[in-house]
This record gives sequence, C-alpha cells and structure tokens, in this order.
Amino acid sequence: MAVQLVKTGPKRYEDYRELMDIETGLQLEYYAKRLSGKRIAMVNATSYGGGVAEILHSLVPLVRDLGLEIDWWVLEGSNEFFTVTKIIHNCLQGQGETLTPEARALYLRYNEQNAAAIKDWDYDFVVIHDPQPAALIRHRNDGGRAKWIWRCHIDTSTPDPECWDFIYQYIKDYDACIFTMSDFVKENESLPGLTIFTPSIDPLSPKNRALEKEKVEEIVSRFGVDVGRPLITQISRFDPWKDPLGVIDVYRIVKKDFPSVQLALVGSMATDDPEGWDYLYRTLRKAGEDYDIKVVTNVNGVSGLEVNAFQSASSVVIQKSIREGFGLTVSEALWKRVPVVGGNIGGIRHQIDDGINGYLVETVEECADRVLTLLRNATLAAEMGEAGREKVRQNFLITTNILNYLRLFDSLHGQEEAIKQR
Repeated sequence: MAVQLVKTGPKRYEDYRELMDIETGLQLEYYAKRLSGKRIAMVNATSYGGGVAEILHSLVPLVRDLGLEIDWWVLEGSNEFFTVTKIIHNCLQGQGETLTPEARALYLRYNEQNAAAIKDWDYDFVVIHDPQPAALIRHRNDGGRAKWIWRCHIDTSTPDPECWDFIYQYIKDYDACIFTMSDFVKENESLPGLTIFTPSIDPLSPKNRALEKEKVEEIVSRFGVDVGRPLITQISRFDPWKDPLGVIDVYRIVKKDFPSVQLALVGSMATDDPEGWDYLYRTLRKAGEDYDIKVVTNVNGVSGLEVNAFQSASSVVIQKSIREGFGLTVSEALWKRVPVVGGNIGGIRHQIDDGINGYLVETVEECADRVLTLLRNATLAAEMGEAGREKVRQNFLITTNILNYLRLFDSLHGQEEAIKQR
C-alpha cells in the first residue's frame, strides 16, 4: 500500500497574464520570490474524476512554472477504504450514517500504510485535501519541520457529531485549516489557523478554453444531441447531493411547455466514490426510454473537452445541488457565457448573483420556471452570460487560487521565523 506521485503536463504562467488583473500578477510574482527554495506537497485521494484533482492538474504545474518546487501525492486505497471515506464524507455533510469501529480501524490502517511509503517528508508545506488522508499527520516523519495544512472542500457546517469528533482529533494537529466558506465551519469550533478561500477553474484547460462552434456541435452530436434544438445540461458526479433525479423532474416540467428541449446529464465516475455507480443506475432507470435525455460519463468517452462542448452548446446549465462544497461547474458554465440555474446552497450562492448571471432556486418547480424564463428570452440569457464571465474572471480563476495559497504559505513561514527569533 503506497501513495503515488502524480505526473502533470506542463503549463506556462505567462499564458495566463492577459486574463488576470495586473495587481494579481504582481502579487503572484512577489510571493513566489519570497518563497523561493521552499518545497510543497499536495495530497488527496484521486488523480482524476473530481474537482480537487482537476484543480491540482492545473495548480501544480503552474506553481512549478512560477519557480517553486511542488509534488502531488495520491493515496493508494481499495474499494473498501473508499467506501468508508465516502461514509465519512456523507457524515461530515450531515447525512445520518454510522461510522463503525471496524470502519474507523480500516481508515486509520490505510492512512498509516500510505504514510509509511513516503520515507522522508522533506517539505516545508504539506497540504492535505479533504478527510480521506486527514490522519496522515499522525505519521509525519519530518521532525516537525513542515507546516501542515488541511484543505476542506466540503460543507461541514452541520456534521454528524461522532464523525466530526473522529476527524477533528487529527485536524486539531494541523498548523492551518482552509475552508471554502465561513458558513461551512462547524459553529463554535476551534480550528487552527482558520483560512477562507474558494476553489477555482483553469480558463485555459481543455474543459474551459474557447471552442469553435463547429467543434462544439461535432462533439455533442456524437452523443446524440440535436444541435438544432435547445439543450439544458447538468455536469456533476452521480450523487444524491447533486440531485440528478430532481434534474430529470425539472426537464419533464420544462418539456411540457417547451417540447423541443433536450437534457444532458454528464458526469465522471471517480475512483474514490464507489456509490456513484449505484446512483448512475438509478438515474438511468429514471430516464427510461426518453431519447431526449442523454446520460454520459467518462466511461463512454467524456473528458474535459467533451464537458466543455456540452456546456458551450447549452442554452441553460443547471446545478441543482442539495448540498454543495462549492460547485465549480457553475463557474465553468459562466465562463462560457451560459447562465446557470442553481440550488440556493453552499458555494453556488457565491457564484450566482440571483437575477444577474443566473438564478438561485429551492424547488424543482422553481428551477423549471427559471429555466423556461431563460429559454424564452435569448437576450436576457446572453446578458446574464456576459455578467457571469466577468464574475468568474474577477473571482474564480486558478491564478487567484494560487495567490491565496502562496499568501498562506508566506504567513506560516513568517510565523516560524518570528518564533526562531524570540
């Protein structure tokens, strides 16, 4: 059982300059210079099939191109381990499941085995993403040299108390904790070095770069989409929190008034989410024999480029989540100038300004009504799309995310230097 070092393709920081404000670029270069010679490790559960992996595939090579040393490690685990970590994930988001003593023991055993595989944590900063590798800190062998940071990408505002207590015994040993929103932090909880910043999209990745209209149409046509008719799309894992079954209900209401509409449900099957297959099958059963519902995944040929095409081809994108850590698919669609109708929860509220670049909704009926409003008013949809792209440019690009990390690293390094000088 051993963690794996992930190889990433190259990226050039220079290519992102024209998308950033001048001040962002100046600060990135300033902090990169201050941190020169420092070594960084990122650790998470999977190298593909989720928002964290997607961010790291861009963040890691860009940080390298800024002149810093950074490695990305991924846990090695069995289906049994990832079933347990999915239970932990659900419990931390408030779903009532039981974390048995056997499950806890298995979780700890895998963390210990993975930690043992890295003989020397020769890093200045170690960033652990989400609960799966949280217990690695108990097996650190860096002699206390590194600053350890826990990055939580999920909503832990109302967790199952026993599960939170189990994870908290490891979190409290970290030097800092990053949450996406202050609302996600358990009320009255004492957390070390609490920091708040959002995740981001890479505007130049295959998933987000501009595509020619002909290319968009060629790609979505391969999956049975009629490019002459309106398309609504949700891009998400097949997961009860993303509510793909509710999206089908929305589509069926919309179709009564707008018979030409089509629906695409597009998702990745991730290695750390075994229950995803069960929910995919439930989604397929609900879709039934309606050939205007396209259910597609990475298993039948969907990668970042195909996601890009589906979002770009859509009249409206839906993100009807019930709970959501952030929901980067919202920013992805807004970047492509497509308005989004999203659940009025979590990080979606930070991306959608209701009535400006999309709509926030509570129910299936409200979601269907807002989708119909946008389908009937192309001018309104176009105005919202433009507003959405600018919102993302200012707040949710990968360069801003890197800057937030570098500021935190510099702050932690400064604290260490101050202690040494006492």
